[in-house]
Amino acid sequence: MENNSEDVSRLRMKVALITGGASGIGEATARLFIKHGAKVVIADIRDDLGHSVCKDIGLDSATFVYCDVTVESDIENAVNITLAKYGRLDIMLNNAAIVDDGKPNILDNDQSTFERVMSVNVTGVFLGTKHAARAMIPARSGSIIMMGSVAGSIAGIISHAYTSSKHAIVGLTKNTAAELGQYGIRVNCLSPYFIPSAFTAKYIRDYPDKYSKVYSNLKGIVLREQDVAEAALFLASDEASYMSGHDLILDGGFSVINPAFGLFARASPIE
Repeated sequence: MENNSEDVSRLRMKVALITGGASGIGEATARLFIKHGAKVVIADIRDDLGHSVCKDIGLDSATFVYCDVTVESDIENAVNITLAKYGRLDIMLNNAAIVDDGKPNILDNDQSTFERVMSVNVTGVFLGTKHAARAMIPARSGSIIMMGSVAGSIAGIISHAYTSSKHAIVGLTKNTAAELGQYGIRVNCLSPYFIPSAFTAKYIRDYPDKYSKVYSNLKGIVLREQDVAEAALFLASDEASYMSGHDLILDGGFSVINPAFGLFARASPIE
C-alpha cells in the first residue's frame, strides 16, 4: 500500500512556540506544524490578528499569547504558558522581525532606528533562545530555529540595520549550537531570500527596478511563505536530528552565482 504524504505527521506529539506567528511566514509555519501533528503557541504583539488565526486554525491546536520579543518578561511568560498548557517545549521558532526604511546612505541612517531593528531582530532572538533553552535543557532535547535571511550572508540587498541583525543571528546560532549540543538541543538558522509581502512592500514601492523581479538561479519558481514553512518543518522534525549550527539558505541559488560574470553570466540579473 502506498503511503499518503498527507497522512504523515512529522511533528506528532511535539509542541512549538512561534514568535511573530500571527501573519506571514510565522502563520504559514504554524498552520503547517499543526497539519503535521504539533500543538502551536503563537506569540505576537497583534492581539486581534493572533486570536483570529488561532480561532481559524482551531483552539484545540493553537494558542495565542501576547509577546513583545524585546521584553524579557513577555518571552519568559510565553514559554511559561506553553509549559503550563502542554508540559513541554520541543520547537522554538524565533521568527519575529522588523525592517527599517532602508535608506542606502549610511549618513541618512539614525541611531534610534538602527537600535530598534537590532532590539527586535537580535535581542528578541537572544531572549527567545535563552528561555527556550531553559525549558529544553531539563528535557535534554529540542530544536531552536532562528529566522534569518540571505542578507545574513550577502551584502547590498537591504538596509544596514537589517543586514547587521541577520549577520548577528547567524553568529548566535553557531554559538548557542556549540553550547546547547551537550543537552541534545539543536540550533539552526533558516535564511530565505526576498518574498513580496506587506513586510517588504516599501522596498518594492521605492525600488521597483530592483525588487519587482527577484533574480535567482531557478527560473519559473517563485519563493513563497509556504516554501519557508516547509524548510522550517524539516529543521524542526526528527529528519534533521543530526543537523545543528547550520544556516540553511533558501534563495534559489542567488548566493552562489555572480550573474554578471563567469561561465553562466547573463545580460542582466533582473529579467
